[in-house]
Amino acid sequence: MQMSDKKRLAADLLGKIVLARFLEIPLQTFDQLVKKWEQSSQFDALRSCLTVRQLPGVQTAQQILPEARRALGHAVLVDGSVTFFYHSDSYGREYLFDDDALAGILSHSANGMELARLVRRLRLINTRNQITHAIIRKLIEAQADYVHSANPLALRPFSQAQVSAALRAEAGIEVIVDGSRISRLIRKLSIILPGGKEVDLRSLCPTSRQVHCYFVDHVIKLERALMMEGIIRAPLNDGEIAVEIDRKFAAKLSRRSVAYIRHDLGIPDYRDRYHKGDYLTATTGFSSLQPLTRQGVLASAPSGSGVYEIRTQDIHAGVCSVVYIGSAGDLRKRLGDHLRGSSGNPSLMQIIAAGAKFRYRLVCNEWRVLERQAYLAFCTTFGVPPACNRMSP
Repeated sequence: MQMSDKKRLAADLLGKIVLARFLEIPLQTFDQLVKKWEQSSQFDALRSCLTVRQLPGVQTAQQILPEARRALGHAVLVDGSVTFFYHSDSYGREYLFDDDALAGILSHSANGMELARLVRRLRLINTRNQITHAIIRKLIEAQADYVHSANPLALRPFSQAQVSAALRAEAGIEVIVDGSRISRLIRKLSIILPGGKEVDLRSLCPTSRQVHCYFVDHVIKLERALMMEGIIRAPLNDGEIAVEIDRKFAAKLSRRSVAYIRHDLGIPDYRDRYHKGDYLTATTGFSSLQPLTRQGVLASAPSGSGVYEIRTQDIHAGVCSVVYIGSAGDLRKRLGDHLRGSSGNPSLMQIIAAGAKFRYRLVCNEWRVLERQAYLAFCTTFGVPPACNRMSP
């Protein structure tokens, strides 16, 4: 390989690394950078070779509530169709260059290196915004039923890899939109649905397994109402849940798949649900189980207030795996305290050290009340308090 080829490869790799990092910049920081660079003296020096516009199809909201500014934008229903409005001009900005005029400016300017650096930054903005707009357009198109209803049961399987494949198949997409770039970009982005609900963009890219989790959770939640109405006498077993999912959602799941999903959601089997329905009802709305590790807490635990449950890693027949029920004003911080061993609970520390899982429910107000309700429901259901709760909340 010639030295020039090696340099070209090195430059291409460096460019990909720079773009990858640029895609990960938080939304508000990105907005500030765009405005800062547009107000610079270098930007003024480039105006004669530069056209500033919004990407085709981009619309920007004229008025935004302060609490909504953290979102990329919001969707609005207009005559039954969805229109998306970005929350800043920065998110749809595009810079078009007159290459001949630009070359002349760079070659004759005393600040040529600084101008070239700004040009590279503006082109990074172009790439990020083109990828963002392509993803938003495709997700709203693919998940139209969910965008209208905000009902997770309306989501269709559309993983990040499938989003990438769909965009690559389109004509007119000038940038590479692979799965890695999608993942980096949407990791911290959210949008607001027509009903006012803010959702992570990642939630619009569910895998088939994630969609099936919603189906299983829905059928089991209906179970208690069906029992109270006398329609069924006992909880559904995994095979019956699979039949019900096929009937309601036309989705084929095996009995084993239902069992795995139910385990991931922290839902007991039908025998335990028959005897332990009180605690199951009290913990309706809890998240799926997550590993109680530093990575698991950072990735899954929110910093808001709420109630949480800690379970042992291993599950033994006839033994409840829930060992602790607690609440906190900052769930991420409290779970981090447990990991660091600063909660002052030696028995819980031993269990966490051996491997544990957690799940939670966000509660804006009176999370201690919900903690007490869950604790009392546990005591009623199992006859004893959780093993590591040393006192009643």
